[in-house]
Amino acid sequence: MITQEQLKEAAERQGALKRYLDIDSKKIEVEEEELRTHVADFWEDREKAEAQMRKIKELHFWIDSYTELEKQVEELQLAFDFIKEELVTEEEVDAQYERVMDSLEKLELRNMLRREEDKLGVVLKINSGAGGTESQDWAQMLMRLYLRYAEKHGYKTSIAQLLEGDDAGIKSVTINIEGDYAYGFLKSENGVHRLVRVSPYNAQGKRMTSFASVFVTPLVDDTIEINVETARVSWDTFRSGGAGGQNVNKVESGVRLRYQYKDPYTGEEEEILIENTETRDQPKNKENAMRQLKSILYEKELNHRMEEQAKIEAGKKKIEWGSQIRSYVFDDRRVKDHRTNYQTSDVNGVMDGDIDAFIKAYLMEFASTES
Repeated sequence: MITQEQLKEAAERQGALKRYLDIDSKKIEVEEEELRTHVADFWEDREKAEAQMRKIKELHFWIDSYTELEKQVEELQLAFDFIKEELVTEEEVDAQYERVMDSLEKLELRNMLRREEDKLGVVLKINSGAGGTESQDWAQMLMRLYLRYAEKHGYKTSIAQLLEGDDAGIKSVTINIEGDYAYGFLKSENGVHRLVRVSPYNAQGKRMTSFASVFVTPLVDDTIEINVETARVSWDTFRSGGAGGQNVNKVESGVRLRYQYKDPYTGEEEEILIENTETRDQPKNKENAMRQLKSILYEKELNHRMEEQAKIEAGKKKIEWGSQIRSYVFDDRRVKDHRTNYQTSDVNGVMDGDIDAFIKAYLMEFASTES
């Protein structure tokens, strides 16, 4: 059963969260913000009204989540006291303690996501590395991992672009993942993912190493203003569909956006190429492609801010975006993150989307360097 020290620590962490989140001030603030919605012309400016409702929703999240945590800690204290009178079992006390710890950690992690972009959804792109079928199969396994993760967390997903492999797997995929703080959590996945296993595609049964890269970009919404120079945009259209046969779309609904980007800080130029075959509706695909372009431009601005911050905070531990971040060694039953050194033997769970422990370890180590 839990100890008096564990009970005391839980209460102290709850109290620290209340002070850090300034719950009392948030209660006053939400009342003031809700009063603003009662004016007669509130919905005349829909964009402004929706922004106001999002602000209120965010305040309610913190207040309601903390209130629930406070209630759970009180129930834990009562259960701990009642154990002496045999009104509850040790198992019930331990179960309540686990609920308190789970709520505490979720709130503490969410509180680490304080950057503007953390609240947004995600454009997650997976590219297979060199190695043919084996790497393409690995890329498809990662696609399933992130789709399962999104499903478990109630996020909405859509496949913006999918390029199938030659014999199996995929060469690349772009997934839009929408939901509160999806980017804040999944930004930890940005980088190269390494697989080591006995390949089913190798006749000699040799152990092989494969790589796939994951690129994570904030999925911008209407609250983010991005300047797109229309003179630098050009469009192509093409037929989209499956591998062939009746799956091929005979109408050119697929769109290809080219944007001649010029870095406002360095003057360097590059072409940004985006393809979208998400729907059979060409205007909708154009709209989706433009949204992806805005996400890429937004990410470039964020990267500039990060570089500037890194210069200022040269003494802090630097996050190496794009480097090899994690190894999945199937034979040894081990998945290890090289940035945090967190590892687990639950390979099947990880491949089924259970990556919360990796995300938590990343945020615990790096969130403070991003603030």
